Amino acid sequence: MGTKLAVAGKGGVGKTTIVGSLARIWARDGMNVWAVDADPAAHLHTVLEIPKASAPSPISSELDLIEERTGARPGTTTGPFFRLNPKVDDIPARYSRMGADGVRLLVLGTIRAAGGGCFCPENAVLRSLLEHLVLEARDAVLVDMEAGLEPFGRATCRGVDMLLVVVEPGSRSIETAARISELARQMGVRRLGVVANRVRDERQREIVEEMLRPHHLRLIDALPDVPVVTRADLEGRSPFALPGADRWVQTIRHLSVKVSEELEGSDG
Repeated sequence: MGTKLAVAGKGGVGKTTIVGSLARIWARDGMNVWAVDADPAAHLHTVLEIPKASAPSPISSELDLIEERTGARPGTTTGPFFRLNPKVDDIPARYSRMGADGVRLLVLGTIRAAGGGCFCPENAVLRSLLEHLVLEARDAVLVDMEAGLEPFGRATCRGVDMLLVVVEPGSRSIETAARISELARQMGVRRLGVVANRVRDERQREIVEEMLRPHHLRLIDALPDVPVVTRADLEGRSPFALPGADRWVQTIRHLSVKVSEELEGSDG
């Protein structure tokens, strides 16, 4: 079996950069990697160095595809019934684009139907896609989840091997992570880890660990505040493409080891 990792967190904590960077490191290490952009902001293509004009179209915008697979056309009154488990095995090859280091990008787009937890035709396609994407031992899927709590009302990440929740030092970020973790456990996510981003010193790391403890959450890694990442955000570029990327690459390699240890430990 391959590895399916979803990454969530409060908006602005840096999860998209972490997802794209981890995907590239895994690809460099010989894995067949799919990066799935499930965030409506859709900036994962930047980290993978895919020009915006060349990025794949969001699958949720493919109305004919959704109607074909679910029997219901989004935005129309086609009746209350649609197929909950549509065929999705051909979607990755048809709707992906290859980025740097051989990572293939899929863009899911967003759910247009109003109402929390709405199990609309688009969501049926997106959930089925995530549940069936990993097949081979050297395959890895990393999912950049929509920021905040909304995706957990739709159970979009059900079936992932692990949920990685990204936080920054601060009470609001920690509280969001705690709520995300609670909802993830309710939907059956068995493995969950927290990563602190932009941690400036050991004292900040200790504070984050103290704030996580009442929520029964454990910090698996703390990523330093690396200047090249800030510059990349300002310039709308990948941190891998800028001078000084070596420290960020080393940081993500360390995170990769920690994630692997968590997955292997859970299997043991």
